[in-house]
Amino acid sequence: MSRLETRAIHAGASHSAVGDPVLNILSPATSFYSHPDAVGFSANDLGDQAPYFYTRWSNPTTDLLAERLAALEGGEAGLTFSSGMAAISSLFLNRLRCGDHVIVSNVCYAGVAELARDILPKYGIRSTAVDTSDLAAIEAALRPETRLIHIETPANPILKLSDIAAIAALAHANGVECSVDSTMATPVATTPLALGADFVVHSLTKYIGGHSDALGGAIIGRKADLDAIQKEGLIHFGATLNPFAAWLILRGMETLPLRMKAHEANAGAVAAFLAAHPRVEQTYWPGLASHPQHELARRQMRNFSGMVSFSAKNGAALARQLAERVEVFSYAVSLGKTRSLLCYVPSDDIIRSSFGLEGRDAENYRAWTGDGTFRLSVGLEAPEDLIADLERALD
Repeated sequence: MSRLETRAIHAGASHSAVGDPVLNILSPATSFYSHPDAVGFSANDLGDQAPYFYTRWSNPTTDLLAERLAALEGGEAGLTFSSGMAAISSLFLNRLRCGDHVIVSNVCYAGVAELARDILPKYGIRSTAVDTSDLAAIEAALRPETRLIHIETPANPILKLSDIAAIAALAHANGVECSVDSTMATPVATTPLALGADFVVHSLTKYIGGHSDALGGAIIGRKADLDAIQKEGLIHFGATLNPFAAWLILRGMETLPLRMKAHEANAGAVAAFLAAHPRVEQTYWPGLASHPQHELARRQMRNFSGMVSFSAKNGAALARQLAERVEVFSYAVSLGKTRSLLCYVPSDDIIRSSFGLEGRDAENYRAWTGDGTFRLSVGLEAPEDLIADLERALD
């Protein structure tokens, strides 16, 4: 099954025999299985061939989701979690030890930025946040104790890109692993493992699930690495994905390639409208020729995704106006849904709080986005209706 569209529906599932139901998404409705003697009382006794016993350890529905994600990403194995943050926390706490150092994107999902800056130091793990669109800045941040470079591309919320292949090569030349949060890109757009990354991370809550009805996260990578992460993250930290949520995400994943084509087309139309609007100062969408990293986007992304950001004068006042006037868009902070969402991220607030940027890094952030970023997650509505809604709200 070489085509992405086919793998999104069939990967990991056995072919139905005559008389079997055609739907091959497994029933999730159990937390334990009866097997008298195949598994010991401790999860430390688990082997590769252990039967299903307790859902916190493993479950056929979550396993099918993990296998299908690995097929889409081209990885040896996958592992699912209760949320994207659970996946990243489990990755960090498994790959890093007291005395280690991690480099993270200085613009990324706020929870990850806060985890690296505020939580990891409690365990003796130091972090450095750098502009990972600048390879020289990453190289300058490397230390003898650096063990991991974690990047997010496109970066939330300003859609700045990082060169995965170049960063993975730099990491490996220095004996360091590289992980990529590819939530905004999805495997439809980018397959980081093929570009040299060791791990790819997703919040399944967003595009992959796609329907605003389930929380989930995932890591895809080498099986030996994921086996170690499973024992810590799932069995001992308890970050297991609910099998019913896995069932919902599997259902959503079947239409992921088709949805991403529509998200991309709609986002392109909305981005072109915003780029020409007199109230808008800057518009960022990787598919726009005016995006500062458009050439990198063309090399690294097969789909430019449905995320658009823009800045405007008097952003805070405009945010209130948009929130009160939009009818097709919803003013909400999530992304990757069938319906279109928008929110405003004031620069001063996020620079001070989540990102903790100072000096040149703070200046560079403001140069990119001004006083604040309007982040749009463009959904699957008719693009004409989306544009008309924004036009009316911006007047």
